[in-house]
Formats: sequence, structure tokens, C-alpha cells
Amino acid sequence: MQQQKRNESMKSGRLYLTFFTLALLLSTLTTAYAGPAVTLEVKAGQHERHNTVISIPIPEPLKQQKQLTLVRMDNSQEVPVQIDATGPERELVWILQEPLPAGASRQYRLFAAKYTKETEQVTVKDDGSHLNVKVAGKPVLTYNHAVVKAPKRDEAYYDKSGYIHPLYTPSGKVITDDFNPDHAHQHGIMFSWRKIIFEGRENNGWDQKSQLGKVAHSKINSYTGGPVFGEIDTSIAHIDLTKKTGPVTMLNENWKVRVYALEKKFLFDIESIQNCATDQPVTIDKIHYGGMTIRGHADWHENHGYDYLTSEGKNKVNGNQSRPHWVEMYGPLGKETAGVAIFSAPTNFRSPQPVRLHPTMPYFCFAVASLDPFEIQPGKPYVSRYRFYVHDGKPSPETDQRMWIDFAEPPHVTVLSGP
Repeated sequence: MQQQKRNESMKSGRLYLTFFTLALLLSTLTTAYAGPAVTLEVKAGQHERHNTVISIPIPEPLKQQKQLTLVRMDNSQEVPVQIDATGPERELVWILQEPLPAGASRQYRLFAAKYTKETEQVTVKDDGSHLNVKVAGKPVLTYNHAVVKAPKRDEAYYDKSGYIHPLYTPSGKVITDDFNPDHAHQHGIMFSWRKIIFEGRENNGWDQKSQLGKVAHSKINSYTGGPVFGEIDTSIAHIDLTKKTGPVTMLNENWKVRVYALEKKFLFDIESIQNCATDQPVTIDKIHYGGMTIRGHADWHENHGYDYLTSEGKNKVNGNQSRPHWVEMYGPLGKETAGVAIFSAPTNFRSPQPVRLHPTMPYFCFAVASLDPFEIQPGKPYVSRYRFYVHDGKPSPETDQRMWIDFAEPPHVTVLSGP
């Protein structure tokens, strides 16, 4: 009995010290960072979180602040944060880099901060033809806003803009391809529809050789770097070339490409918003390919040394026209293996979307038109979101699945207290 009392007394003492330590830490943080502040709690939920992107609306007491500071309450470490002011409401973005076990939680204190120039861990530079994105000085991707000319000038119809290539692995290897002689109309990462009906005419934004349509960069809206992410915002036009009076734009597409500040693996999102450019609807006719597409490295085509891994455990033998949450394409680059996975958001049209996994050519796309035709109507944007994960080394289905869960079911964040 006496031993039990001593144990309870020791437990009570430890709890008192814990509460005292937290109170002292909170007092210290409040003194160090003057102005309004709130306490945030991140709950992992049922899944372990690691290198997880967190984005939340800025809490009310801090909505008007130009700069914020986030500090972990368990160790007083400052966590890089960045404000996203491009949406309907300002959001706070940071990366949960240290693992948070399933069922666990972590608390932070968010403060108003004096304005200082933030270190750009992610940089975006325009060289006049390309937007080049780097993380910690390492190249991640290039968006081509100027026309990239086809290698064969008698095939000038393959000239292309408004797409991503090259895409790099963290070790600096290029993992995409462009103008491959096998299919010169496949370009790095692109979004093109293969079979379109517009004003009663059929056109083709996918196969440029048909010269029935094209997809081209229109303008750069903005670009920025930062401590947590860099982002480019561009406009792309889907153009009908079949009208007798001349080319007409059918769809205006907006791309927001956000690259996160992770060095050992590359992570970025593409949000595509397509709107009718006229008062006429655009029909995407039924066909087994077309949509968000990636073309893999040329070496993978020559030796067929690539494969796919899907969320359903399928590959290039049995994965075509399946409906996975994610697809990874991987293969040898030099003496090592590398891969790129694409995660499709659960909010995407017809999710989980069908995929075209080519069995003898290193490309795949999310082929939503393979089920049935559909219309993009005036005033009703067609919105798609995809997350890309690029890595060196062999693919891990466990890692891919965890990262898809981070994308599809991000951790829950609660505001526990105000100023």
C-alpha cells in the first residue's frame, strides 16, 4: 500500500513538472515573440506522418499579419512557414519533417513576427524561355514557356510549349523525355486531350502531327520562391485548328505548380483548372488515353527496362485501364534505379481515375475519357489536382501509400487557444 502511494506521489510530481515545464515554455515563447499568438495542435490520426505538407487557413487573430513564426512547444524549435495568399483566403503552409507516429499529436505556437526577408529554400528563376525551379540549389523541374522546337525542322508541327521537361531526381538525373522519335508528341509532363468535339468539329490536342489542334503556353501569371515552397502560375491555351476562319481557343487552362522544400526527395503539386474560352461547351469524347501525362526517360524505351507499380499492386502487364489512386513509373538511370509517382486527388473527376499504362513504352496518363464522353461547360471549370513524388532508389509501395494518404487525408489541425 505504501509503495502504491509512493508511486502515485511520484506520478503526480511528474505531471506537475510537465505542466510547469509547458507553462514556463509558453511564457518564454510569449515573451520572445510579441503580438498576437495562437496554439495549434496537429493530430496524426490513424497514420504515421513524415515529410507531410500541412496547409491551414490562418487563424482569425493573425489573418492580417504579413509574416508569422511557428515554434514547436516540445523543443522550442522554430519551423519554417510560408503564407499562401493566392486563394480566396490566406493559408499557412509548413512541412512536418520529423516523423509523427500514428495516434500522436504535436503542439505549436504561432506568432505574429516582425517582417524580415525570408530565405528562399525553393527558388524560381525565369531565363527568358523557361521557369527553372530548384530546391537548395538542386534542379527539380523546368517549365517551358517559350516554344521548344522539334529536332527535325520538317516536323515543325511538333514544336511545343506549356509543359514540364526536364524533370530531375534528387541526385540530378533527368527522368523525363521529350521529342522521342517513337512518339515525338509526348513531352515530359503535359495535359492534352486526344479527342475533342467543339462546335461540331473533331480536333486533337494530343497528336500534333494531325494538325487539328494544339496546346500551348499563353502567359506567365506569377512565380515566387520561399522557405517552404516555390510556385509558378501559368496560363495554357487548348486551340482548335480546324475552323475555316482560323484558330480558335476552346479551353483556357491555369496551371499552379507548387514545389516543396524537400531535398532528399522531390515533391510537387500540379493543380489544373480548365475553363471554356467561349460560350460553347467542349466535349471530351470517349477514348482510352489523354489527360495528365508523363513520358519517362528515353533509355527506358530502348531496353524496355521500366515498369509500373500501382496502389493496387499492378504493373505494365496487368495495370492498363485499372483505377488506382496512384501510379509509379520506375527503371534504371545509369547504374541505379529511380522513379516518379503521381498521386491523383480523391476530389478529381471520376476518382479513382482510369489509367493508360502503356505496356511497351514508358508513358502513362490518367485517362478519364476511357469510361464515357463528358462535357466541360461554360462557367463550370474542370479542376484536377495531382501530386508528384520523384526519388532515387527502388520504389516502396509502403512509402507511396503513406504519401498518398498525406495528400488525400492530411492531418487534422486544431486551434487550441488564442492570444
